[in-house]
Amino acid sequence: MNSKASARTDFLFARPSFGSGFARALDLGGTFDAYNSSATGEEADERAITSDWLVVGKDLGIAIEQAKRK
Repeated sequence: MNSKASARTDFLFARPSFGSGFARALDLGGTFDAYNSSATGEEADERAITSDWLVVGKDLGIAIEQAKRK
């Protein structure tokens, strides 16, 4: 798993572009609603929890570096 790409708190949500955001404003039927999906609920949970811990690890690393500088 690539930690740079997956270490986000918005892992399960799609990140639309400006163009798709504009198109969604005109989409009255809701056909542009899309989310990142996984094969199973367990896989989605595993990916989300892993991403959460990667973010926590990054935050801890930043906090440790800041404490070392003081």
